[in-house]
Amino acid sequence: MRLVFLLVLLAGIGLAGFGVYMASEMFNRDQSELKRLRTALSGQVDLGPVVVSTKELRYGQPLTADMIKIVEWPINARPANVFTSIEDILGPENSKPRAITRLIEPGEAVLTTKVTDFGQDAGVASKLSPGMRAFTIRVDVASGVSGFLQPGDSVDILWSGRDGGGTITRLILENIKLIAIDQSTDGDTNRPVVARTVTVEVAPITVASLAQAQQTGKLSLSLRGAEDETSSGPIEVDLADIIGKVETVVQQERVCTIKVRKGAEVVEIPADCPPAQ
Repeated sequence: MRLVFLLVLLAGIGLAGFGVYMASEMFNRDQSELKRLRTALSGQVDLGPVVVSTKELRYGQPLTADMIKIVEWPINARPANVFTSIEDILGPENSKPRAITRLIEPGEAVLTTKVTDFGQDAGVASKLSPGMRAFTIRVDVASGVSGFLQPGDSVDILWSGRDGGGTITRLILENIKLIAIDQSTDGDTNRPVVARTVTVEVAPITVASLAQAQQTGKLSLSLRGAEDETSSGPIEVDLADIIGKVETVVQQERVCTIKVRKGAEVVEIPADCPPAQ
């Protein structure tokens, strides 16, 4: 009986050892295959460091170290305006933090266009392109496209006022970028706002033109499509273009006379006109 028990025990140990051996072989084979695939992949795709967000980053938040991390990113698919090191985005020790200017999703690459400079808040100044200026236009429900405008949209600007003898409306600027609605520069909000003012990004010479236009007439905005880069060309409309030209006919007063001979002379004297037919 003891001999049978011993034989069964030895057989069990042998089977267990064989099972461990086979599992070890399969694991080593899988590891070798995985290493081979990684080697083959690394030979085809060059990877480089990219700073990505670890959580959702909202407009106005100060950027801190716990919000970002480094990941390996295919270099041929890496945007040109990304950060490639933690030091670049956070700056030297004791540097004032950058601020978020646009929504950044978890795992999204942090672009230079979505954060401010060190210590700068997420206001209008952070939205301006180099060499451009901000100009604020007064609007209402009608001239401000009824609350459908958001920072980042593009608009055409029309001027209505008197030019010479009549009132006209003229397209004066096309494809102008909005950088703020009232006091908000957050372009990621979905809440409609009936604005009292909008701020646009224009060249310095255009600032003077808009100031003059706003003082001498009324400015209205026309929202453009997100990808619309077309040009409408010169547009000017007056009242005659809307209702058509009205011709005024001036009826001349009838003057009737009769001829009377006085001796050798014939003279005309006024007389009542016969009824018009």
